[in-house]
Parts: sequence; structure tokens; C-alpha cells
Amino acid sequence: MTPFLPFALPDIGEEEINEVVDSLRSGWLTTGPKTKQFEMDFAAFAGDAAETIAVNSATAGLHLALEALGIGPGDEVIVPVYTFTSTAEVVRYLGAEPVFVDMDPETFNIDPAKIITALTSRTKAIIPVHFAGLSCAMDEIMAIARKNSLKVIEDAAHALPTTFNGRLIGAQESDATVYSFYATKTITTGEGGMIVTRNAELARRCRVMRLHGISRDAFDRYTSTKPSWHYEVVAPGFKYNMTDLAASLGIQQLKKVHMFQRKRAALAARYDEAFHELPVMLPPQARSGDMHAWHLYVLRFTDAVNVSRDRFIELMAEGGVGCSVHFIPLHLHPYWRDRYNLKAEDFPQAFHTYQCAVSLPIYTRMTDAVQDKVIAAVREILS
Repeated sequence: MTPFLPFALPDIGEEEINEVVDSLRSGWLTTGPKTKQFEMDFAAFAGDAAETIAVNSATAGLHLALEALGIGPGDEVIVPVYTFTSTAEVVRYLGAEPVFVDMDPETFNIDPAKIITALTSRTKAIIPVHFAGLSCAMDEIMAIARKNSLKVIEDAAHALPTTFNGRLIGAQESDATVYSFYATKTITTGEGGMIVTRNAELARRCRVMRLHGISRDAFDRYTSTKPSWHYEVVAPGFKYNMTDLAASLGIQQLKKVHMFQRKRAALAARYDEAFHELPVMLPPQARSGDMHAWHLYVLRFTDAVNVSRDRFIELMAEGGVGCSVHFIPLHLHPYWRDRYNLKAEDFPQAFHTYQCAVSLPIYTRMTDAVQDKVIAAVREILS
């Protein structure tokens, strides 16, 4: 029997395994020297005097960044409706209100024109999401932010090592960028994330709030050669620190990030060649000179397809291939729909895209033979 092909698999080598074993043997399991090394390595990667704060998820990173920027009750934060729920839920953590904006149908990303129409006197920040690894229009978004004195926190969960205008996402002019290292992402620590900022005060606040609002890093206290048991709780913080076991994976994964991107780009190009004559819309490409991370490969069915998106996923599964949908727009979920009285017609682009979009497997462990299986299955159903 042919084994089922999952939607995604992490790419873990002996380097990662050896780094984790080294941490196990060192006695440091929680936040310690490997976490510090991962932060330093990531800061060097991001460049331009970046400050980096490793956390246990991108959700935690978004929450910390918003809190450090002073977002709170009565404030509004503009978020795309075509995203995962974490982008909006962190706004609610702080008692603020997310204001949902429709997508640009060409890119899947937040539509800058719709941001302008959503602005009110209560708007304090924007969270653009770089969908699938393709950069948002950061020049337009930053122009809106500057004109209206808004903070910008980039949700870069899909976007390592994406670039815009030749610069890394994470080296733009936003207040903070937050990456995800979840198991399916372009690099992984199992669970984890990284905040990147060039705002020293924001970084300081995130570090304090990352671990219970304690004024001193636990690693520093426990490795000091002098008595250093004393600390102070200066704020009601959170438990968002990354472990050394997770950071050990990150240290080695980061070394491979550009190799992984090249593999993903090659897989995407191979899909494009195989599907360009089918009745589908291929995924948008990065602008000339910029880099697409290709975290996702999303096809959109045209009206000429004679099978529903949901039935297509069922048929692919019957053929041994796992697919997914990115995303179910937030206005269709009970909590967001009911709390804000949202309707499908409020976000026509997101609703239409959701109905016809399907994500195919794309991960760096895919061989030509494995990808050929996906291609053959798609072509058989859609031809």
C-alpha cells in the first residue's frame, strides 16, 4: 500500500539532533545559553543592529510586541480578515478591538486601500500578515502608518526569509516583526517564535514581560559566579520564554534557511510548470529582485473547474495526498462573526478566495518522485 503523503513535514538533520543532544548533556533544558546563541545568530541574520527576543510561539511574540507598544482597552488595531486567528486574538488579550480588513485578491495580503477606509480616531496599530511568504506592500503600509502616527507589527509567521524592496522582512521600518518556528514553518523549533525590533525600549519591555515581569533574566541569575538570587517583579508578565531544547533546533535550522528557500522555490516553480494549463490561478510571485519564502503553495480554482474545492480535497486524500485550506477567514468563525456582527458579504474578496483556494504539500523533504505523485493526482482530478 502506498503511504499517505502528509501536507507538511519538518526537515531535521543530524546537525539538529546533535545540537539537542548537546543541550541535554549540558544540563540546560529551559532558557539558557542555547537560547542566547539563537537570539544572537538571528540578530546577525536580521542585521542593522537588530534586537531579538526568542519566545515560545509567534502568538506570544505578537502579544508581547503589542503590550510593549502600549496597546490596550479602547484602542483599535487593523488586521487582515484572511489570516489565522492568532493575528486578531492577541489584540483581544489586551482588551483592544481588532478591525478587520479585506484582502488584495492578487496577493492574498491586506489591501492598503482598505486600511485607509478602516481608520478611526481610535486606531493605534496595523498588523500586516505576509501571506504564504509573499511580502505585503510595506511601502504603502508604512506611508499610511507615518501619516496617521500608527504602530506597525509585522506578522511574519510565513515570511522567513522573504524580502521587500531588496530588504529582509525583519529589516523594514516597522516597530517589530514576529516570526514563527512552528513545525510546518520554513524553519522550525517545534514550537517557537522570534521578535525582531530596533526599538531598544520595546525590546527591554518584551524581555521583562516574557518571563513573569521579572527584572533579571533567569539564565543570568543562575550562571553568575556571585550570589545573585535577588530579583524583582516589576510587572504582571507572562510565561513566554523559549527553551534551550527548542533553540538548539533553531541554531541549526537558521544556517539552512536560504538552502530551504531555494528548495521551496524550485518546488513552487515545478508546480507552476505542471499546472499552468489547468483551469486554476497559480500563486502570485514575488516582485523582481525580491524573495518569496514559499511557506505555502495555494491554487485557486476558476469557474471552469467541474469539482468543488472540498470534493477535490477528499479526492486527493483518497489518492493518498494531504491538502489543506489557508485560511478560513476570521469573519466566518463563530467568535469573531458573533462578537462583531460580521457577514460574508462584508469581505467579498476573502470570502470568494476562501471558497476556491487549496494548499498543496510543499516542504523541503519532498523528492521529485513525491512531488510527481501530487502533480499526477491534481492533474487527474482537474484535467
